[in-house]
Amino acid sequence: MDPLKNIIAATDFSTAARHAADRAAIVAGQTSAGLELLHVLKSGLMDRLRSLVGDPSSDWEQRLHQHAETQLKGLAAELTNADGAAPERRLTRGELLETIAGEAERLSAGLIVIGSRGAGFMRHLLLGSTAERLLGKTTRSILLVRHAAYAPYRRALVAVDFSTSSLPAIRAARAVAPQAALILLHAYEVPFERQLLLAGVDAETLDHCRAAAKQSAYESLNALSRAAGLEPESAALHVVAGDATRVILEYEQLLDCDLVVMGKHGEDRLDELLLGGVTRHVLSESVGDVLVVAGADSPTRGV
Repeated sequence: MDPLKNIIAATDFSTAARHAADRAAIVAGQTSAGLELLHVLKSGLMDRLRSLVGDPSSDWEQRLHQHAETQLKGLAAELTNADGAAPERRLTRGELLETIAGEAERLSAGLIVIGSRGAGFMRHLLLGSTAERLLGKTTRSILLVRHAAYAPYRRALVAVDFSTSSLPAIRAARAVAPQAALILLHAYEVPFERQLLLAGVDAETLDHCRAAAKQSAYESLNALSRAAGLEPESAALHVVAGDATRVILEYEQLLDCDLVVMGKHGEDRLDELLLGGVTRHVLSESVGDVLVVAGADSPTRGV
């Protein structure tokens, strides 16, 4: 497993963004990764404000920049670690999503950390299309933080579907939450089960299909665990029948997990084009933080 080298925490100085920065600092402290705090003055809003001010001699833009720099410097000072090392700071202007993605590429960041809700231009980063657009613009893993961060993650639920994203998801969970108890979860369904019922297929045949599907999933999950380099008994394996979204959300709460880890894409190409229906729903409905990981075919995924 490659070490986590650099982390970017995007901030708009809201409470939610502060939770994200705190979590990023905890992960950086655990992994010895570099941490950069990034604040973006959004070009579109700056241009609109310029048209409203109207006075070309006004120094409002300089004042706004200085105020943001002061806030960023103060946040970095508050996140200084026990060794006295403060995060790097970057204040820039540009389009929000492109700037975050570009900065992640520049730093070869293995992780982008954002809050679930923010102020102003970041308030829709989780709920709505902005999060999906950000995920579509970067090959980096993204950690969406919902709650205040006081300690390392305790229990990480890794949802796997045996696609190319599954192995990177397990490795990313180990990188981001090295002290957490690891739970591997696979939700399975018998293909065309409803159609088989409607077609009158007998119960004995359906029960056989269900048992075979469960056994096959257990074998695949064990093989995936070994491929990830996990020691026997170091991760709990769960194979559960049912819709993947429902199973993930139920087990997140049932097993008291504070982190859900999943791939950016699903097991088929259409799912990739749509970001992944399961991923989208878990992003919107999960209780805890969500780490979305790029697939194995992403050459610069960074984790």
